[in-house]
Amino acid sequence: MPVVLALAACATPAPPPPEAPPPAPLPTIEFLPPPQPIVLVDPFAGAAADLEPLPVATGDLWDRIVKGYTIPDIQGPLVEKWEQWYAARPDYVARTVERSRRYLYHIVTEVEARGMPLEIALLPMVESAFNPNALSVSRASGIWQFMPSTGTVYGLKQNWWFDSRRDVVAATNSALDYLQNLNAEFNDWQLSLAAYNWGEGNVRRAVARNRAKGLAADFESLSKMADETRNYVPKLQAVKNIVADPQKYGLVLADVPNAPYFTVVRTTVRMDVKRATELAELPLDEFLALNPQHNRPVIFGADEYAILLPIDKAEIFAAKLDLIDQPLVSWQAHRMKAGETLPQVAIRYGLSVETLRSVNGIGPRARVPTGFALLVPSQRATKEAAASLSDTVFTTVPSGRTFFHTVHRGDTLYSIAARYGVTTQDLKRWNSLAREDVRSGQKLRVTSDVSPLKTVGIKKARAPMAKSKGGKGHGGNGGVAMRSGAGGGGSAKKSTAGASAARASVDGR
Repeated sequence: MPVVLALAACATPAPPPPEAPPPAPLPTIEFLPPPQPIVLVDPFAGAAADLEPLPVATGDLWDRIVKGYTIPDIQGPLVEKWEQWYAARPDYVARTVERSRRYLYHIVTEVEARGMPLEIALLPMVESAFNPNALSVSRASGIWQFMPSTGTVYGLKQNWWFDSRRDVVAATNSALDYLQNLNAEFNDWQLSLAAYNWGEGNVRRAVARNRAKGLAADFESLSKMADETRNYVPKLQAVKNIVADPQKYGLVLADVPNAPYFTVVRTTVRMDVKRATELAELPLDEFLALNPQHNRPVIFGADEYAILLPIDKAEIFAAKLDLIDQPLVSWQAHRMKAGETLPQVAIRYGLSVETLRSVNGIGPRARVPTGFALLVPSQRATKEAAASLSDTVFTTVPSGRTFFHTVHRGDTLYSIAARYGVTTQDLKRWNSLAREDVRSGQKLRVTSDVSPLKTVGIKKARAPMAKSKGGKGHGGNGGVAMRSGAGGGGSAKKSTAGASAARASVDGR
C-alpha cells in the first residue's frame, strides 16, 4: 500500500529510505530542497528514514512578503477607508492572521516561484479572510473564492464527494494560473486584480472606452466600474500597508514562521475523515482546516487523495497507515425504498434527521425519491461497506424553489447561471433554449436555493474565462453573506459525523 509524502510545492524527490527492521518500513518521503539544512528525528525508534532536511525558519514570513512587493502603490480616500476599517477590528485581523499561518508559506512559495508580486499572497485576506470554508451567496468558494464555472475551467473538480475549490493547494495553483493569464492580457497588475474580481470582459471594455476617448486606461482612470471592484484594489493596498507597518495602525500581527506548516500525503486508501484524524493524532477541527474540500465524512471519490497534515504529524500518519491491514471506511450506501422516509432511515442508523440531511447534502425542504442513494453509517468498517460506496452512484437532490429571473441589460446566460449557482445547461433545459443568447426583459425559469431576494444588491456574477476570447471573471466576494461562521469568531456548523458539509460564510463580512 504505497504512501508518498511531499512538502507542498515540492519538486525534488528524496533518496530512497534504507531498509528498516520488521515489522514494516516507513514510506518514501520527499521534502522541499532546503536553503539551509536542519536534521529531523524520526519519531519511530529503529525505523529511521533518511529525510531531505527541511528549510530553516529564517526570519518572519511578513518580512519576506514585504520585500517582494512590486505592484505600484495607490493612495486616496478608499485606501484610507480600508486602513481604518481593519484598524478598528483588531480581533478580526488576529483571527485572519491565525488562520493564515496554515497556508501562507505555501502560497508565498508558489507566488515567488512564478516570479509574481508577493502581495498577491495577501489576496486571500481580501477574498475570504483565509477562511477555507468561505462561501458567498453567489456560490464563490474557498480562500480564493472561485465560482463553480471558473473553478471547472481551471481544473478544480467539484462532485458529490469533494469540492476542489476548497482544496488549498489545488485552488492556489488555479488562482495563480488565472491571475497570470489575466496579466498576460493586461500587462498591469492593478488591472489584472480588477479583472479577477470584476471579470476580464468588463475590464477589457472599460479600457477600450477610455482609449477610444484618448484617456488614460490605468485602474484609477477607468469609469463605470462596479463599486466592489472600485474598492477591491484599495482594500488590498490597505492590507499591504498594514503588513508593512502594523504599529502605524495600532495593530499587532502575530509572527508567521518563514517555514512550511504542512506536508502533502498522497495515498490511494479510502477512509473515514474521523479515522484519518485518529491516524494523524490530530483534532478534527485541525484536520478539516487543512482538508476542507471533503463534502462527506468519507475521503472518497478519486483514484488518489492528497491529504494535508502538519509536518510533525505526517510521518506518524504514514507509518500507522502502512501498518494497518483492515478497512478504514465505516459508511455504506442505503437506497431509499418505496414509502420510506428520511426520519425512518435516520432512526434505523442512529442519526438525527438533520445529520442525515447534512451528510448527504439534502436541503431542509428537499424530498428524496424512491431509489435515491444515501450515505449512512455501518456498524463497523468492512470491505463490504467500502464496496457498497464504490458500486453506488450518489447524486444530489435538487433543493430550493422555482422562480423567474427577468433578464436585464448586460446579463448573459453565463452570468445568470453563476448568480444562482446553476449551470447554463440547466437554464437551457428549463427554458427550452436552443442557443445561449438572451434578451433584455426575457423571463427565465430558475430552480435554485439562492432566492431572488438574496441576490438584491449583489454584483452580477461572472462566467469563467474561456479558453478563447471573451470569458469573464471568477466571481469575487461581492455577495458574501454576513453570517457568523468559522471565521467570524463563532464556529462553522459541521455534521456530527465529522463531514465538513455545512460551510461557513466569510469572516465578518
